[in-house]
Amino acid sequence: MRLTLPVIDNDELNEIREVLDSGYLTQGAKVAKFENLVSELVGSQFAFATSSCTTALHLALVALGIGPGDEVAVADFSFPATANVVVQTGAKPVMVDIELETYTIDINDLKAKLTSKTKVIIVVHTFGCSADMDPINQIAQQNGIAVIEDAACAIGTTYYGRFVGGLGTMGCFSFHPRKVITTAEGGMITTNDAELADHIRVLRNHGGVKEKHWYVYNEAGFNYRLSDVHGAIGVAQMAKLPILIEKRRLLAARLRERLVDLPKIKLPKEPAWGGHIYQSFVVLVDKDLDRDRVIDNLRAQDIESVLGTYALHAQPFYCENYGYTPGELKNSFLAYRQSLTLPLFPQMTETDLDTIARGFKKALAEA
Repeated sequence: MRLTLPVIDNDELNEIREVLDSGYLTQGAKVAKFENLVSELVGSQFAFATSSCTTALHLALVALGIGPGDEVAVADFSFPATANVVVQTGAKPVMVDIELETYTIDINDLKAKLTSKTKVIIVVHTFGCSADMDPINQIAQQNGIAVIEDAACAIGTTYYGRFVGGLGTMGCFSFHPRKVITTAEGGMITTNDAELADHIRVLRNHGGVKEKHWYVYNEAGFNYRLSDVHGAIGVAQMAKLPILIEKRRLLAARLRERLVDLPKIKLPKEPAWGGHIYQSFVVLVDKDLDRDRVIDNLRAQDIESVLGTYALHAQPFYCENYGYTPGELKNSFLAYRQSLTLPLFPQMTETDLDTIARGFKKALAEA
């Protein structure tokens, strides 16, 4: 059983066909429509499609003027791209521990890590669960710090009824095939800041500003655009988003019911602010269990499983270049070592859920 499957049908094919028939394949009308759909959902004034969430995060930092001498506080439990983009600007990533209840940034550790050099906080809405944004924004405002929401896994996630991606200075989304909706590859930046929006618009397209029939290049920008083929897929996928989230939440609840009595595991649950979309169904197993062996046992039953995600401070690059020691961010390291992801996707049946529950029970017993 696959870990996840994208929901693709004739809607996407029809949208792509319109692009191919037009003969205009690069960033165009479909991308603009996709951007409008995302900005309407999030409640942001501006949205900019990019080639990936990684390029969206990098572009967001560059638009803010982040560079050497600056520090960026980064939620430690995340895919490496979240911190890699900080390194690519020449700034210093400062890793912040997480809360195990939500796998999102620990507010107290964040406060302790801030310095006069901190210019940005990158929060991660982990596995489709929002970080606790109100206190984070309050800290940022008090210290004159920008907030970037890494919402790679969180299109459609809410925080007290408000959509993520519109809660900080900028939001960055991913549309990789493992996400709730996909464009095959692609990302998006959302913001309500008109000045930042103008800068992003220029930087995304090589740094050029059009004058008459040509461009003038005042900055060394990037080619971070999204093609209209990818944008067309995004348009079709956005129409499916509400039902996909509804199905994920229902399946997550049904899977939780089947696993709730198993010993030595911690299941995902709704945070106080609600809005979890379960982009991934991540389980934490007790420290006396060999997580990797549990994953191997699941795969031996043809049930795909992987780790939750990474403790960035424990990765060799960040140990060697920034002096981190694996395990010093205790919660993030524990989640890195003991979390695993179980299959969850909208096409699953009750029989599939039974198979996962039975297989996971067996995998735990044999670990």
